[in-house]
Amino acid sequence: MRIPFAKEGYIFIVPLALLSLLCWSLSWLIAGFLATGFFLFVAYFFRDPERTIPQDKNAIISPADGKVVEIVEEQDPFLGETFTRISIFLNVFNVHVNRVPIAGVVDKYRYIPGKFLAAFNHKASLDNEQTAILFKDGNTKIVVKQIAGLIARRIICYAKEGDGFELGQRFGLIRFGSRVDIFVPTNSKLNVKIGDKVAGGSSIIGFLAESE
Repeated sequence: MRIPFAKEGYIFIVPLALLSLLCWSLSWLIAGFLATGFFLFVAYFFRDPERTIPQDKNAIISPADGKVVEIVEEQDPFLGETFTRISIFLNVFNVHVNRVPIAGVVDKYRYIPGKFLAAFNHKASLDNEQTAILFKDGNTKIVVKQIAGLIARRIICYAKEGDGFELGQRFGLIRFGSRVDIFVPTNSKLNVKIGDKVAGGSSIIGFLAESE
């Protein structure tokens, strides 16, 4: 049976669990409550639940849990073409495991150093530290950007150029509050609007045009 925590969380979860047990065994009540509180928060943050992946071949799946905060058409330097950008803000209570929006191959990967503005700030999409991953399936191209936030200073990405992924497969993680941008073809039929809450790997944020 799969343990429902991201593997990157164990470096925090295990020491806090041991510290909590130590405090309670020594009857350090205040320290015990604090350690247990931190342990529960960190374990909750690094949870990695299974998701039911939609099977529609034209579906574009949300790469992250969170709230849709911006939808704009723009030309991104990484793409060199005009795409529709959907920005998802993740607070510290969201699942932070990232998932692949379409089945395909990683055509390009780039790490971009930058600032650590608050992730709800729309300037974060351009100015913050981030990774950009171009997923390609035939002529279909979709980019996902993992963007660090004010607190999140650690982006983890498993994807490398040439890797193949299935729809909804895990490809990375961002620690402690962040932002994820997804760039979809402008002729896609969007299934979300600003203010909607989405779940990575299960929410359909749009559909590719039939010609795609």
